[in-house]
Amino acid sequence: MVPLKDIVPAAQNNINTRFILLDKGIIKTTTTTLSQAQNKTCLALVADETAAVHFQLWGNECNAFEPGDIVELSNGIFSYCRNNLLLRAGKRGKIEKVGEFMMAYVETPNLSEIRWVPDPNNPKKYIQEAVISPHSRIFPPKY
Repeated sequence: MVPLKDIVPAAQNNINTRFILLDKGIIKTTTTTLSQAQNKTCLALVADETAAVHFQLWGNECNAFEPGDIVELSNGIFSYCRNNLLLRAGKRGKIEKVGEFMMAYVETPNLSEIRWVPDPNNPKKYIQEAVISPHSRIFPPKY
């Protein structure tokens, strides 16, 4: 298991970690134009004892997890999705509830609020350039 503070943006499904779900935003439903299929997404704030990050829940995951759930992510990905840096399971990853409430965590730094740039020595890797916000953002109110 890798601590959240050690994850970096990449286009690979290779992140195995455990975290607690702190807050979950509203579920958004979108309809794809071609198939008229509906997709549900939900943004959550998750954390471990080293850092916090925004986590994207998809489809049935939106209703399967609640604040206080301890979740294990296997083969996850930390990448840009619609200009937002998010941790997510992706197509090949898996998330599973492994407990409730009993986990130490911190809310800063929030890795989704750090500006990452390609490493000049290795363009396939990213490094931290600047902190966008020193504080974790609060989700908008649930209507």
